[in-house]
Amino acid sequence: MFRSFIAITLITALLISNFTRLFVYAGYELNKKYIAATLCENRDKPQMHCNGRCYLAKKIKQAEEKEKSQERESQKNHFQEAFVNTGTRFNFTAKLLQEINSPYLSVALPQHAATIFQPPRA
Repeated sequence: MFRSFIAITLITALLISNFTRLFVYAGYELNKKYIAATLCENRDKPQMHCNGRCYLAKKIKQAEEKEKSQERESQKNHFQEAFVNTGTRFNFTAKLLQEINSPYLSVALPQHAATIFQPPRA
C-alpha cells in the first residue's frame, strides 16, 4: 500500500514537471476572459484582437526559461557528483608548491642499455 502510494506520487511529480506548458495553456483557457480584461498588455488596443495571447506567450517563455535553468542546474550537479570523490581530501597548501626530494621519485636507468638493444644482424 505504502509503496504504491510512493510510486503514484513520483509518477505524478514527473508528469507535472514534464507538462508545464500544458498547464499554462489550460490556465489560459480557463481564465481567458479575466486575462483579456485585466492582465493583457494590449487591452487598450482592441483593434489588435490580442485577447490575452501576449500574456500567454510571456508565461510560456517564463516556463521554458525555468525548465532550462533547472536542466542546467541538474547537469551541473551531475557533473560535480561525477568528479568529486568524498573519500579523498585535497589540501592545497603552500607545501604542495615546494620541491619534494624523495628516493622513491628518482629513476635509475641501466648503464649498459646500448649493448642490450641492438638491431638484428643479417
